[in-house]
Order: sequence, then C-alpha cells, then structure tokens
Amino acid sequence: MSLPSGQGLSKLKKKHFRVKHQKVKLFRANEPFLSVLMWGINHTINELMHVTIPVMLLPDDFRAYSKIKIDNHLFNKENMPSHFKVKEYCPMVFRNIRERFGIDDLDYKESLTRSQPLPDDSSGKSGAKFYLSSDKLFIIKTLTSEEVERMHSFLKHYHPYIVERHGKTLLPQYLGMYRLTVDNAEHYIVITRNVFSNHLSTHRKFDLKGSTVDREASEKELEKDLPTYKDNDFVKQKLKVYIGDEARAKLMDTLTADVEFLTKLHLMDYSLLLGIHEVERGEQESQKEKENEQENACQESDESETGSGLENRNYTTYNTPPDSPNAIAQFVREQSLQYEGRFFAGGIIPELDIYAIPSCEAAPVKEIYFVAIIDVLTHYGVKKQAAKAAKTVKYGSNVDGISTCDPEQYAKRFMEFMQKAIE
Repeated sequence: MSLPSGQGLSKLKKKHFRVKHQKVKLFRANEPFLSVLMWGINHTINELMHVTIPVMLLPDDFRAYSKIKIDNHLFNKENMPSHFKVKEYCPMVFRNIRERFGIDDLDYKESLTRSQPLPDDSSGKSGAKFYLSSDKLFIIKTLTSEEVERMHSFLKHYHPYIVERHGKTLLPQYLGMYRLTVDNAEHYIVITRNVFSNHLSTHRKFDLKGSTVDREASEKELEKDLPTYKDNDFVKQKLKVYIGDEARAKLMDTLTADVEFLTKLHLMDYSLLLGIHEVERGEQESQKEKENEQENACQESDESETGSGLENRNYTTYNTPPDSPNAIAQFVREQSLQYEGRFFAGGIIPELDIYAIPSCEAAPVKEIYFVAIIDVLTHYGVKKQAAKAAKTVKYGSNVDGISTCDPEQYAKRFMEFMQKAIE
C-alpha cells in the first residue's frame, strides 16, 4: 500500500508546484515590461537567497550577470507575456551595495513586486521614463544601452567609494540594474532609492547645476502639478536652504567629497536635486486628509450597521487617499511610541527619510529639505566638447554661465553656487 500513497503524494506535490508558478496575479501591471520587471526582481532576489555571500567582491563580480529566458504558454497573456527574458547585471555587487545602504533584500523585493510601479512624470531632457514603486521608496528609471556600459565602468569606482564612505554620500543609491526583453524589445532599467519622502509631500522641487544659461523651467514644465524649477528660478525666487551651521558643515563635507569623486572620474553635468516640504502646509493637508477619512468612515458605518467591526476597518483602509502615507510610515506614526523622541521637525522618520534635513530655528518658515546629487553618468567626452563648442559660438567664450565646461570648472562652479544657496 505504501507505493500508491507515495505516488499520490508526488502527484499532489507536482500539482502544488504548478499552482505556485501560476501566481501571475502577483505581477499584474498595465505595461507588459512592468509585469516582467516585477517577475524578474522576485525571481532574482529569490535566487540570490541561495548564494553564499562572498567575503569580498572580485573583479569578475563587476562583469557578472544572471540570465533567464521564459517560454510559457500557460501564462495568462492579459497579465504576463508568455515569452520574455530577464538579465540582472552584477548581482553580487548590487546585493552588497543594497546591504551597505541598509536595504534588506526582502523589503526591496516586497516594495517592487507587491503592486505595480506607478508612472512618474519627472522625465528630463534624456527622454528616460521614470516609475515609482507603489510604496514610493524606490525609483525605476529606463536607460539606454550606452548608459548601461557607463554604469559598468562607473560601478568599479562607485562601490569602493561607498565602502570607504560607509554609505554616507549624496550620490544616487544604485540598487539594481536589469535588461528585460519583451516582444523582441529590450528595456534597460536601473533602480535607485527615492530622494523624496514617501509620506511627506514635496511642495517644490529644483534641479540645480550652478549654471545660468538656459536654466529656467520651460512653459511646458510649469504646467505640471509639481514642476522642476532650475537655477535661474531659484535665484529669482530669492530662495535659500536654511539649515544652520552644524548641518551645513556636514552637508558641505559630503557634497565636497562626492564632487571630488565625480571630478576624478571626469564626470560632470550632474545636478543637486532639492525638494522642499513646507511643514505648516503639510500639517494642514494631513489634517484635511484625516477629516476626509473620518467622513468616509462615518458614511460607511451609517450605510452598514451590520457586519463585524473588522470588515468596516478594512473598508476604511481601502478608502485611504492614494497620496496618503504607505503602510509602514502610517503604522510608525500612529502606533509606535518608540519613535516619538526620534521624530524631527515636521515628522521626519530617520529610517525612511534619509535625505531629509529640517530647517533651522532662524529660518523664515519651517521647511524640510531633501537634498541629493543626481544624473552623474555624463563623461566629459566628445559629446560634451562638441556641445561646448556650439554654445561658445552661440553665447561667446565666457564659460562661467555655460553649462558645458570641463569637469574641474563644472565642479568649482557647482560648489560655489551651493555655498551661496545653503545657509
């Protein structure tokens, strides 16, 4: 009798195994490449769980990749393409970088695969597409194949620098890089940590280079809900970043180290991304949000006197406005007393808002600033030299105001602008 029952068990196991692979609902997204990205991150992180962490990274790790090709006619095509390929670049290097930035692989996977990433309209001149993870902790950016090559050569210097700085940097936190092949089209993707908060609104944002030529937000940009202002807008609005002497000294130290690192690599054209959260306005918005939630809750309890309290509670969470804090931040703010002493001005959560700096006591208005360096992959090569020649012809040879100068000049001008902007 033992033999048939064993067969029955193996049949059951096989059946269970197939059902497990059919959980394609997990990766439902509006765009096929996003479904594949979610599937790919889930797969690659699960695979990495079985790989021993090496004592140190070797040169080969910076050339390594993992690849998988899927041909599965059983996928529901509405949710998932039945043929696709996923390639992860330098898996061990990025795992190490995530660890150094204090990002747990399971949290990373959960953020990017639980719900589909949301499109973000912060596209720049490069024409790259941006998406936000559903909990707004991570940014997904499309790259060109040339940028992937540049990332490879950058990683060899970036990783040792992150190690040396113990993760204290304003450079982008690069957390993973992938190639997804869907419908014979290749999509290159890099994932970074979001500079802005996922629970405090960004009321204004600036992209600052320290340059004055062609550096104002376009008419088209100004039509957006949250336009990206530039250097001339910052100067015209007579703005300053008021953070006080101690915070300023720390920020300028980090900024100086990062800019020196980029200059050594002949990189330029990077920007300081500055987000501003107005504390009073933020408090008014969250007050309004709470009132709306309470109204909704009252309406629901009026409509349904029957049913368990649990059902009603679930109901309310579904009615939470899309811009409200994600579950972690909400839980932390409402439930956890241990955070009370660690809250900074205006509700900064140190573990989540790593780029946040509160304004100092002397500031005219209470604000929270989010500060980081972005777009660091432009090498001063043929492209930039040609652009410089063209701009010099157009604007004359006074290089100070022209965005395209050599890396040393660029760094000097960038730092001078920041010295004036930050008080």
